[in-house]
Amino acid sequence: MDKKKKYYVVWKGYQVGIFDNWNECKRQVEGYSGAKYKSFDSLAEAQDAFRLGCEYIFDQTRRQDECSPFQRLQHHATPPLWQSISVDAACVGNPGKLEYRGVYTDTGKEIFRQGVFEEGTNNIGEFLAIVHALAFLQKNAQFDMPIYTDSLTALSWIREKKAKTQLTENERNKSLFELLKRAEQWLNTHTYANPILYWRTDLWGEIPADFGRK
Repeated sequence: MDKKKKYYVVWKGYQVGIFDNWNECKRQVEGYSGAKYKSFDSLAEAQDAFRLGCEYIFDQTRRQDECSPFQRLQHHATPPLWQSISVDAACVGNPGKLEYRGVYTDTGKEIFRQGVFEEGTNNIGEFLAIVHALAFLQKNAQFDMPIYTDSLTALSWIREKKAKTQLTENERNKSLFELLKRAEQWLNTHTYANPILYWRTDLWGEIPADFGRK
């Protein structure tokens, strides 16, 4: 069986950037004091992680290769914050028919669901779901409840207050693009304190808002 390809982000090293093989990454970090780097399973994840920055990524993932075995065990046993909202999107095709929803993490009770939208993408759905959750929490005066997403791309878009999709607007997805514009406007005209956190699927399994269609 072929070994799964990895992409390596170097935030601090002799040369920073994204590398598609370990040997090249190693050359940038070996012997460099305070080197910061991490591997990812896809180029898209690596690109989003590079934009988000090492401080954000390591705060979310607690880089395990720097922990003792006991600390690693503790990390794997650390549960998510159950008093929170989890969001997810499902898209049949790329682009395709899109839905998104939000649930309470501890109970799985659905709070909102939107769609089906024609000719959307999963990243668009994840972005809209986070903004929908933020607006819901603000409306209900829950100003400190966290929101979980399993999309690094959506996290980067939220941080930049812009959905940087490459999808082209047309008559079939016009209503979806109108929602995107409203979501971007909301982010640029509102402040919020709710933490938006990365859901660790590798530690906790599928996010509670998952549509179960994989």
